[in-house]
Amino acid sequence: MGNSTLYEDLIKGYDKQLDHSGVSGDRIAKRLHALSEIGYTEPGGVKRPGLSHEEKQAKELVKSWMEEAGLTVKEDGAGNVFGSLPGQSEGPAIASGSHVDSVPNGGNFDGPLGVLSALEVAEAWKEFGFVPEKPYEVVIFSDEEGSRFNSGLTGSRAMTGNMTDMEMKQLRDYDGKDLAQVLKSYGSSLEAFRESTRDLSELELFAEVHIEQGKILEQKDQPVGIVSGIAGPAWMEVKFSGQAGHAGNTPMAGRTDSLVAAGEFVSRLPELPQAISETAVATVGKLDVSPNGINVIPEQVVLHVDARDIHKEPRDLLVERIRSLASEVAEKHRVTVSMQQNTSITPVPIADELQHELAELLTKQGIEPVRIPSGAGHDAMIVGRHIPVAMLFVRSKDGISHNPKEWSSLSDCIHGVHALKSFIESRMAKA
Repeated sequence: MGNSTLYEDLIKGYDKQLDHSGVSGDRIAKRLHALSEIGYTEPGGVKRPGLSHEEKQAKELVKSWMEEAGLTVKEDGAGNVFGSLPGQSEGPAIASGSHVDSVPNGGNFDGPLGVLSALEVAEAWKEFGFVPEKPYEVVIFSDEEGSRFNSGLTGSRAMTGNMTDMEMKQLRDYDGKDLAQVLKSYGSSLEAFRESTRDLSELELFAEVHIEQGKILEQKDQPVGIVSGIAGPAWMEVKFSGQAGHAGNTPMAGRTDSLVAAGEFVSRLPELPQAISETAVATVGKLDVSPNGINVIPEQVVLHVDARDIHKEPRDLLVERIRSLASEVAEKHRVTVSMQQNTSITPVPIADELQHELAELLTKQGIEPVRIPSGAGHDAMIVGRHIPVAMLFVRSKDGISHNPKEWSSLSDCIHGVHALKSFIESRMAKA
């Protein structure tokens, strides 16, 4: 899908009956198109790495729209942008937003849709001269995707104080630049980055709209769904060690083939998650064999397991079952095994009360409430460690994301805006 036709492709087939309550499909389509031109890649995608010139340019454009909508705009030392609207009463704000950075050759909806949906709520209020009960903030987080440093969610981690000095020092980008150098070229500094940690008592709730990155809504034929929780990944390095030998001269009996052991481990791994939880998953996505010769019995296999669930207890139980399976397989094939857990991020379940509220609001919109676990990480996952969060997914064609073919129809996107607006107004009315 070429960038030159993104607006036309979005507006084509749009259900104009969804233009009500101050929400404009045309405005969202034009803004998605305008952002798609920043960092445009030839297949119709975008390349906007975190803390890059392109990400900054996209933020500056959204900041101008925020100001037009009557928001007071600030940017912190991590590059996070906050557009604030005062409420009838003072106190903690309700916030919504996402990010505008992308993976290399990414799509036009992952991130920008959440930012523009949050901004559209403020635009709709402005059209009717509506002043919300409580303060409202539209947020753009820096470097969510992590394509710059191979370590994402940088802006939300900075805002919540979830990044240590050691982590800051270890970051290196694709050009070998450290965080201080990257921040300097962006127009900030390491000192300002550290000072971007925020008093989170200023925020009551954070809501994020995002494309689904899966096919459940498509299968259920619903435009919008409710995220039931955000999975926390546990990454494990599993190393099987046997003995190398000549593939032709070593009899089958008595071999200690590390790849045979690893092969059984990989083939049995999918049985584990479904025995523990409906939302648990486990994947081997990387595997290294050595010596990796066509006529050599593999001496060592190092593989990496990604285990996830939206609840911590079953996720940790899954990790233990993976350890047991690795030990069992190693003993059976007379090889040794060592295991190391490199990453363990706490999952963030979404409060039942918020899910129920979203379900009632979607039902009023004529949408069947579908609850979906998010296997991917989001800024809401980081923020959700500190304050309540809610998430809405918008239907994604063929479940494609991080790809120029990423696509959500404009009608589905606007259904998402209406759901977000209703939810925020509902939360505003609560004491």
